[in-house]
Amino acid sequence: MNKENDSRVTEFVLMGLSSSWEIQLFLFLIFLLFYVAIVLGNLLVVVTVQSNVHLHQSPMYYFLSHLSFIDLCLSCVAVPKMLGDFLQQDKTISFSGCLAQIYFLHFLGASEMFLLTVMAYDRYVAICNPLHYLTVMNRQLCLQLVFACWCGGFLHSITQLILVIQLPFCGPNDLDNFYCDLPQVIKLACTDTYVVEVLMVSNSGLLSLICFLVLLFSYVVILITLRTRLHQGQGKLLSTCASHVMVVSLIFVPCVFIYLRPFCSFSVDKIFSVFYTVITPMLNPLIYTLRNADMNTAMKKLRRNLLTSCCLIKR
Repeated sequence: MNKENDSRVTEFVLMGLSSSWEIQLFLFLIFLLFYVAIVLGNLLVVVTVQSNVHLHQSPMYYFLSHLSFIDLCLSCVAVPKMLGDFLQQDKTISFSGCLAQIYFLHFLGASEMFLLTVMAYDRYVAICNPLHYLTVMNRQLCLQLVFACWCGGFLHSITQLILVIQLPFCGPNDLDNFYCDLPQVIKLACTDTYVVEVLMVSNSGLLSLICFLVLLFSYVVILITLRTRLHQGQGKLLSTCASHVMVVSLIFVPCVFIYLRPFCSFSVDKIFSVFYTVITPMLNPLIYTLRNADMNTAMKKLRRNLLTSCCLIKR
């Protein structure tokens, strides 16, 4: 389809989660509470780990603080825009703003996937090679692994951005979602997108699936190892691994469902998008800290320190 330059799309219209004004007001209140929980929960995890010397020196909690930081940033990509759109009829986003959402969504999302893989390796070493755990997972290696996660996310997101930026968009411009993402945007291009959709599946879809299968396999190996060590006081490690598996499932299942399906879309895609961008970042702090004695103790210590500081300031 050939169009003149002045017919090129300069903005997209986001259809959102509902067209009913009453339902939008209700959703605004619900997701506002979710967003506050995301910010406070993940910020609390980051501050707790960074302020506690014992936790900060532990590889597991060091990675956990980075996971919470990523979740905190990931929630800021789509949720604030969604909250603002709930309160107005005109739900538009500029073309450059749409590209920015795609870039940061995939940058942070891929970094989180790689980080979860690193955390699975950390648990594998802690359980299968406990005597040499601190030697293997030394601080230098931890820094290198985290840096590699961020670099992997950057390369993945740049690749996704290249897929979109070269496409011509000349209308229509209605996106059936509450944020810009690759599958919906590609379908609006006024050209044949077969190759682009195949590349999207090979990049995002297969990346999510392979990471998910590798993680599941690693945790199966860990659980098999734990079966022979439960009598040696490994119950705490089993609980930690169960939390990790739950987080992995919440993140990877929606991603595999959305990005491993080219050429078609379903109404349920929005629900999976909500899980990926809102529910999972909100639940991660609860899953990792609710039954974690070390985190609970550190949070209580942090609270006491804050209360003491407030009392001293008042005096």
